[in-house]
Amino acid sequence: MTGIFKVFGGIRALDGVSFSVRPGEVHALLGENGAGKSTLMKILAGAHQATTGEIRVGGNKVIINSPHASRALGIGIIYQELALAPDLTVAENIFLGELPRLMNIRSLRVRARALLDELGFAIDPGAMVGDLPLAFQQAVEIAKAMSRRVRILILDEPTAVLAPPELERLLDVVRGLSRRGVSIVYISHRLDEIFRIADQITVLKDGRTVGTYPVAGMDEHRLISLMVGRETSQLFPKVARTKGDELLRVENLSASGLVKNVSFSLHAGEVLGIAGLIGSGRTELARAIFGADRMETGTISLSGRPVTIRTPRQGVAAGIGLVPEDRKSQGLVLALPIRQNVTFTTLRRFTNRFGLLRRGAERIAVDDVARRTTIRARNLDLPVSSLSGGNQQKVVLAKWLDAGCKIIILDEPTRGVDVGARAEIYQLIETMAAAGLGVIIISSDLLEVIGASDRILVMSGGRISGGLSHDEFSEARIMQLALRSVAHVGADHADRIPEEA
Repeated sequence: MTGIFKVFGGIRALDGVSFSVRPGEVHALLGENGAGKSTLMKILAGAHQATTGEIRVGGNKVIINSPHASRALGIGIIYQELALAPDLTVAENIFLGELPRLMNIRSLRVRARALLDELGFAIDPGAMVGDLPLAFQQAVEIAKAMSRRVRILILDEPTAVLAPPELERLLDVVRGLSRRGVSIVYISHRLDEIFRIADQITVLKDGRTVGTYPVAGMDEHRLISLMVGRETSQLFPKVARTKGDELLRVENLSASGLVKNVSFSLHAGEVLGIAGLIGSGRTELARAIFGADRMETGTISLSGRPVTIRTPRQGVAAGIGLVPEDRKSQGLVLALPIRQNVTFTTLRRFTNRFGLLRRGAERIAVDDVARRTTIRARNLDLPVSSLSGGNQQKVVLAKWLDAGCKIIILDEPTRGVDVGARAEIYQLIETMAAAGLGVIIISSDLLEVIGASDRILVMSGGRISGGLSHDEFSEARIMQLALRSVAHVGADHADRIPEEA
């Protein structure tokens, strides 16, 4: 791709970008949100057409004016936002583009099973995609792309919701494809993956090419500096704070058939990390505490008082806010303005005795919380869909701060968020804890859990398999606890309140 320009409504999204990838090469494409990575790849995939510029595939000049034309050239893409049919089976989704009018379901599932086994994903080909966890849906998307013979495969944040074992399997798949001569364009905000998998790195910033560099000789600090345009001394900024009184106590909580007799506590001014593999019960635990999933047994106490939380309304009323792992479908209404997304749970504060909205009061409150959470938007009346992933995540946080929540649970807090915005979100977490809030972070990114947490609990088989104090943090120790069998966890440990590991 040479001299690629793309203009949207007078705004130049790409400004003369050049990019190339060789056969069998894993080429990382990096940059902050809004740098132009996705636009460039959508042009290669036929979803957009360049305003000007040239594309050559295999040395031949080509015109890519549709996704069909791109696929005919052997180009495949896995977008960050999944493109699956939730009411179809796994097998039907994988082969959706080649389904005949009448099909043999058995043979279709046999083919899907063979492909999934080759990729190392233990997923039932007959399962409905809408019933699968987000990580498994991502695996189906990968299998769908692999079902076609691709010469160039674009992976846009393919591991954002994958736990370490699934991530390792995906990296093995990528290595195998590159050995077979497939060109891989790999977009990820997880820099540790880039250094492990990529041969070359191209950095974009503000729609321009900063440069292309071999991975050998590059280090993380220099790479972050190239991406954000400034030196980044540390990704996890720290704020001076002290641990206060107990805010939350969970005792013998069971829920969703996946959470079993979990007990723990959270204090004011504390950031508690919860790690574990996909399916360990991490997300289900958060949803039960918030009231999105019904508790089967157990008690929840806030500041020493038992409370009943059976619905999200009760959770918010108790001062608990949940930032879900899928913010776009569960945390935001994308078509509505930023302001409305912030004040959804507090509208009664801004209505008069006739039920009419006091827009001036609402505007003052939203402007204040937007400033505190550093939301970057030209106008807070714009739809929230116009924001980058990092700013959308800040809007979800702003919603709970506006509601006065004292306990904030963040499930995959930086999924799909660029490295610059990540540091800002970690700074917000520190600021919230310094203000006396209790913060729980659930993440598949072990470096994130280690860097942001004061204390870590690890889940396995729906139970807490162990806890780590700050001086015990290590990826190896977390994985050792995450891989413990349910039998080794033991009922005696499950009943204990882990104050300090």
